[in-house]
Amino acid sequence: MWRTHETQFWLRGEQPEKPVCFDESAGLWHVYGYPEVQAALADPATFSSDLLRITPEHRRPRAEGKDVSLDGMITLMDPPQHTKLRKLVTAAFAPRAVASLEPQIAALTNELLDEAGTERLELVTDLAFPLPVIVIADILGVPREDRDLFQKWVAGMFERNNQPSQLEQSEERRQEVQKHTDSMLQFRAYIAEHAAERRKKPREDLLTTLVVAEIDGKPLTDDQVVNFAFPLLIAGHLNTTMLLGNTVLCLDAFPEVQDRVRADRSIIPAVIEESMRFLTPFAALSRATTREVELGGEKIPADQMLMVWLATANRDPRVFPNPDTFDPSRGSSAHVAFGWGIHFCLGALLGRVEGRVVLNILLDRYPSLRTIPDEPPEFLAAALLTGLRKLPLRLSR
Repeated sequence: MWRTHETQFWLRGEQPEKPVCFDESAGLWHVYGYPEVQAALADPATFSSDLLRITPEHRRPRAEGKDVSLDGMITLMDPPQHTKLRKLVTAAFAPRAVASLEPQIAALTNELLDEAGTERLELVTDLAFPLPVIVIADILGVPREDRDLFQKWVAGMFERNNQPSQLEQSEERRQEVQKHTDSMLQFRAYIAEHAAERRKKPREDLLTTLVVAEIDGKPLTDDQVVNFAFPLLIAGHLNTTMLLGNTVLCLDAFPEVQDRVRADRSIIPAVIEESMRFLTPFAALSRATTREVELGGEKIPADQMLMVWLATANRDPRVFPNPDTFDPSRGSSAHVAFGWGIHFCLGALLGRVEGRVVLNILLDRYPSLRTIPDEPPEFLAAALLTGLRKLPLRLSR
């Protein structure tokens, strides 16, 4: 239907042969099935997020010949440290806090659309990228005007063409790791500068919360503050950018659904959930086994890397009948697009609210949201991301 990444077989109606399998060429295990993905993500004691314990030397981020400190990187943490760190910021993403942002989200959406004009809209550039990045930048306390820098760094970190491998040591892979590291270091330096300023002049923002926070009676180190803050800024906008673009694209591809939504706005949340299932933004998460374990009928040894595929789990026919059909009437948010277990996306509620507000405004303002035949959608050139780089739209019939 669309020109998505060549490795994303699930978007072509293909199913994996087995729910769990070993990939000899990559030196890792793939977990594809829905119950198997849930089981892996729900058991951090066996399927650890601390990937550094088994990451080969050639894949570790390094600068000036030294390992880059990832202390405080919540995505690489297991309990109990993960639990303690996550608690520091949960209040900022709680239902009451997110609900208070709705007027700001609506006003910002209208402002961005006013600037875009009335005849056509490039959804990603004009709205789907700037809106969530401004919202999360304001929450964290960094200048929203720097969003172009964020976009450049995120592209350097995530837009890799090939799926992960534990074994490949090609020049292409080396350059890929270096590009990722360079972008990460620039992003970390940016956050560190703002964190240092907060230590001198605290504000009412999330970065100040981290700077003044303590765990077990000790303040967070500079590395911990930076490594915790910059994934929040990344995930806080990237997932929602893809959510917005993918959902509008689905409404174009399935005009009967768009007609139903226009007639009954109450189904917008269901449309968003089905969009997340149908076009899962982050295709996979990585885990490492701490012991031998059986999963999906396979015995996996200790100290093995796993790719846990959210995208294929969301198209598992054992859970989602007719998985290649876009059907908001499924009436379920059982998908795992926001993850599962202790690492469930902190910003899931914020993303859902942003999606609901934006879709309502788009439908209010424009009688039609249709793609332009000679300007097809362009997807990100990234194996592990399913999201749009460009989505030109015609705003009238």
